[in-house]
Parts: sequence; structure tokens; C-alpha cells
Amino acid sequence: MSKPRNVWKEFFTDKKHGGHRCSSEGFLAMEAREKLYHLDGGSTLLDFGCGAAELLTYYAPKYEQLLGVDFSQSMLEEAGKRIERKKCQNIDLILADHETLWENLDTSFDRITAAGVIQYLTFQEIDDFIANASKHLNKGGKIVLFDLLDSRLYPLWKTGLFSQNASCLSILRKIGFEFRTIISASLKNHPKDILGSAHNPYKVEEIANKHGFKMIYVRSMYYEYKYHAIMSRA
Repeated sequence: MSKPRNVWKEFFTDKKHGGHRCSSEGFLAMEAREKLYHLDGGSTLLDFGCGAAELLTYYAPKYEQLLGVDFSQSMLEEAGKRIERKKCQNIDLILADHETLWENLDTSFDRITAAGVIQYLTFQEIDDFIANASKHLNKGGKIVLFDLLDSRLYPLWKTGLFSQNASCLSILRKIGFEFRTIISASLKNHPKDILGSAHNPYKVEEIANKHGFKMIYVRSMYYEYKYHAIMSRA
């Protein structure tokens, strides 16, 4: 289990921007509004895998205190610049991963969220994350995992099936390209898919139920192959 984790840490070492479909402020603002709707209140928030704080700075006006967490130093450096530029006085940042985060955390939150991150964890690591997060969740709080890859839709999206110009030939070309990419990544010990692994929502729901949460999942408005998992105490 350590090998995939090291691969991802190496992959994100020098990254400076999150994997949003579009980096324009207009798009980020729309994406943040969707996510704020599902976060549905609270006064304190922990954002795991905050990246360069593209969304965190849009959350800031709605919360009293926010904590951004990422294991990439380069991402946090960019996050610090953006937070200063946006004049957000209520955001703190710490360098940690899904394991080290909880070791010295002595604060609880109304909302614990992660956007576009959970696909880089195994099911066991997701289980551990929810278990640890539940210990730092205030009464009435929620765990909201955004933009998980749907194992039923993501493979279809990768073949170009959702494209307006989809054809049998273009789909076959996509499949061939994906096959070559997987072979090349395996030979070089690189991630086989830079977006991570797709997780069936019903499996994630089983994990949530195991830890005393009820879960609903909803489709992402801006990524047709992703979903959000919204967890609250059962």
C-alpha cells in the first residue's frame, strides 16, 4: 500500500494548481457555489487536499474559520499566495497527508471536506479517513467528499462516449491510447491514471454506514463522470 502513496506524493511534488476543468475565476466561482450548496452551512471547515486554495478562498466568506491541508509543499506555497492576494484572514494552512493530519489535530469542525482527492486513496484508506474525520466532527457536522470518480461512468467518459463528436473510430482510438498509456506508466512506475482510481458510490456508502453515517450521493454539475458523497450522522 505504501508504493501507490509514494507514487502520488512524487507526482504532486512540484504541482502548483488543482485539477479543475477550467482555471478561470468565473468557473471556480461557479464550482464553489455548487459545493457551498452541498456543504450547507456550518461555521468551521477543514478542507483536505486544498491544493492551491482555488475553492478554499471562495468558501472563506461563508465560514468563521477554515483549515486547508495538503501534502504538497508547492501547492501550499501557491495557496498562501492566493490567500494573501484574496485577503482571507480566516484561513490557516498545514502540510500533512491523510495519515499525519490527525496526529496533532486538537480541533473539531462543522464540515470536513475534500474535493478531487479521495480517488487517490484506496478503500482501506478511505475507511481510515472517515474514521479519523468522525472524531473531529462537531455535533450536527457533515463529511462531504466532492468529485469522486464514478466507476460506472468514468470508463465511458475516457473512451469519449460522452463527446458530441463521438464515433466508433474515435472511441477505438481512445481505447488504444489508454492501453498504451497504462503500459507506459507501468514500465516507468508512474500513475496509470493521473485522475486516480474510480470508486463505486455504493462501496463508499458501505464505509460511511460502518462508521455511523448515512450517505447520499449526487452528480457533479460540472464533471459528468464524478459524484459527491454527503455524509451526516445516522
